Amino acid sequence: MKNEIEKIVTIGGGSGQYVLLSGLRDLENIEITTVVSMMDSGGSTGVLRDEFGVLPPGDIFKCILALSPDRENARKILQTRFTCQGRLNGHNAGNMLLSFLSQYTGSFPEGVNALAQILNIKGTVLPVTVDRATLVAELTDGSHLYGEAAIDIPRGDQRQKIKSTFLVPHHSESIKVYPPVIEAIKKADYIIIGPGDLYTSITPNFLVPGVKEALADSLSEIIFIVNIMTKFGETDNFTVSDFIKETEKSIGKEINHVIINKERPERSILGDYKKQKANFVEVDENLPKRNIIKEDLLDLAGGIIRHNSGKLAEVIKNLIK
Repeated sequence: MKNEIEKIVTIGGGSGQYVLLSGLRDLENIEITTVVSMMDSGGSTGVLRDEFGVLPPGDIFKCILALSPDRENARKILQTRFTCQGRLNGHNAGNMLLSFLSQYTGSFPEGVNALAQILNIKGTVLPVTVDRATLVAELTDGSHLYGEAAIDIPRGDQRQKIKSTFLVPHHSESIKVYPPVIEAIKKADYIIIGPGDLYTSITPNFLVPGVKEALADSLSEIIFIVNIMTKFGETDNFTVSDFIKETEKSIGKEINHVIINKERPERSILGDYKKQKANFVEVDENLPKRNIIKEDLLDLAGGIIRHNSGKLAEVIKNLIK
């Protein structure tokens, strides 16, 4: 890697960003800024959002945790989920702490910075917006799904495909991008998109006015990490080309580099995923002319299919040499 510091901006949300940042954190000569979707509405995060009017803490907490040198110890403590009776039941300590810090400081970004300081993170974590909004998906039959949780977890065995998504603001006429996000994109050498749920973790960031425009003006190179598996209700039967096409449509710009996992999981694990209507993302013959990087990036620990953070970081390190 070159001696100068490379500025990297990652854009996404959910567990995909946790895996990516866990690997990037240990690379030398890079400066990491991660931009996180604020549309999560499920589980502990959704309850805190609805009860206290705070921005959803879950995804951004995962990113803070991933960038901490004390990640493993902090994870044991802060991801502890309360099982007691009463209002704490079902919440984890990290979400509660971030929500408290945000309320105490009167600012969600200040709460994020405070937790980042506690965990001594390597990098900067930014919410894509500080305006509360609901993610809405329009399906091909004209019906609508309201909220990330409803889109993320389909009910029943079949569902129409997602035609488009948009944001509905809660307390204002419009949604504004958090200004430091624009600055980070302008200064970035590389912007990494994904991995993560396409319509609930990745593309919502580009629905916030200003983000897509900043990306269009940026001279940075765009790296896209393709998911290993499809997701029922979101990306059914998607190939690598479909992921590239939909992502480029959402950002309004061509991707420079595409990173693909080429290692197929063993049949028994794929069988378990097939019960959840999830399938391995195939590399098809219609790939657009991009710099396609195919590597073994597979991690099957615990029977869960995910990217290996170390392998992924190594590919990115070689790419930005």
